[in-house]
Amino acid sequence: MDRAFYAEYSVLERKHWWFLVRANIIMDRVRILSEGRRDLKILNVGSGPSYTSQLLEEFGEVKSIEYDQICADMVKETLGIDIEQGSITELRFEDNQYDLVTAFDVVEHVEDDALAVSELHRVCKPGGHVLITIPAFMSLWSHHDVVNQHFKRYRKPEIRELFANLSGSEKHQSYFNSILFIPIWTFRTLSNLFPKSWTRSGAGSDATVGETTSPVDALLKFVFGLERPLMRMGIKFPFGVSFLYLFKKK
Repeated sequence: MDRAFYAEYSVLERKHWWFLVRANIIMDRVRILSEGRRDLKILNVGSGPSYTSQLLEEFGEVKSIEYDQICADMVKETLGIDIEQGSITELRFEDNQYDLVTAFDVVEHVEDDALAVSELHRVCKPGGHVLITIPAFMSLWSHHDVVNQHFKRYRKPEIRELFANLSGSEKHQSYFNSILFIPIWTFRTLSNLFPKSWTRSGAGSDATVGETTSPVDALLKFVFGLERPLMRMGIKFPFGVSFLYLFKKK
């Protein structure tokens, strides 16, 4: 990818309804697990244009890892964030270094997902947390996933299996973007019937490049946002376009 793509992606990540609501849901969960602490040592893996890294700074010192060198360089130059190039399957850190290790829509981009998760766990401190989000349900697979170089979409049992042999325990899990599941599933299913040249490619995970201030965008943001207070209350959705998983290392 070139610099222009990441510049567009950076704007999208900070304005598109899907990114904004997802970020709010993620940060709500971090506030709960942080228990008021503001001194956490955090590693954000696959940070992209690093909007989530900026938000995580509320809770402590954040180190960001991005696979694409162009993106990492752009973020460092424009935002001054502590970021370096690296891979989720080969993190260049000693064991037991971070209080919180995050990977938001990253694991699906690597073929060896078990290795990716084990690396997140390895660099996490005992008593620390690993927090991930990931695309859900292969029934939602579409050209969007191909364009974004996903290997698969996941169901809850598959995520649990990735963590099954790691020391620690599940602390929270839920699907999200659930209210819009049926319309998104319908759109994805119909889009698979058309030639790929008719499909507008997306620039983010489960988001599509387009107008971010339209009435439709505002409506989608409102509807998706209805899930946020429910998730804060501990309600877990049985299905959704995405999945959130929190694991505490022993």
